[in-house]
Amino acid sequence: MSIFDGFKFRSESSPIHEMDPRAKFIYVCILFSSAIIFNNIIPLLILFLIQMPLVFLAKVQREWLRSMRASALFAALIFAMNFISLYFYAGHETLCSITERSAAMTIRFLVLIQTFSIFFLTTSPDMLGLALEQSGIPYEICFAFTTAVRFVPVLAEEAQTIIDAQRARGLELESGNIIRRIRNYIPILIPLIVNAIRRSMELAETMESRAWGAVKNRTNLYTLRIKGRDILLIVSSFVILALSVYTSIYIQIPSITQMILS
Repeated sequence: MSIFDGFKFRSESSPIHEMDPRAKFIYVCILFSSAIIFNNIIPLLILFLIQMPLVFLAKVQREWLRSMRASALFAALIFAMNFISLYFYAGHETLCSITERSAAMTIRFLVLIQTFSIFFLTTSPDMLGLALEQSGIPYEICFAFTTAVRFVPVLAEEAQTIIDAQRARGLELESGNIIRRIRNYIPILIPLIVNAIRRSMELAETMESRAWGAVKNRTNLYTLRIKGRDILLIVSSFVILALSVYTSIYIQIPSITQMILS
């Protein structure tokens, strides 16, 4: 479950943590769009590397590295699936070209993981819900979203605890064929679902005891305001998007194979 550690908020004193969640969300959307635009390995590597200063400024290198390690299996799977599909359905391409295109798709996946990891590691669920509420989204939707964000890492840790407990009792999750392995996970899923239902009932009772929804016009302790560093991040994000669109339309980016052969 270490992949979820890269998406769990870490409270640190850093310039990235202090930024407005709306500015960081715009940054995430723009980096996501820029990564989708390119199919070439070079600009995708650039998008990956330009985010590294944010990781160090936010002081979340360890959690970020953990999320990258946990994503390695999925990245390898993406590379293998792209390589196999291109090998059989793109017969006119060379093996080097197929490998490079598969690597580009893998790096795109890592860029997306990196972008969302930075966002969730540095954005408190409370501030994220407040940002959504101040953006005009109904509070019920904001509350449901922030609750889901909070409970995903909690359920992941709980699942890991159940797995460790069942393994201590002699449960072997990796033995047998695929059907046997699926059945081995039943002792994991049943207590996890029961605990999730119990947790939801406790949350509902807590909300009812605090008269949740009784007042339509809610007030908040904090008010988010766009500051200079937030404007700088938004402007930088749009500059990246403009450069990405311009590069994809007007600039012919050479492939790694072409650069080596030339």
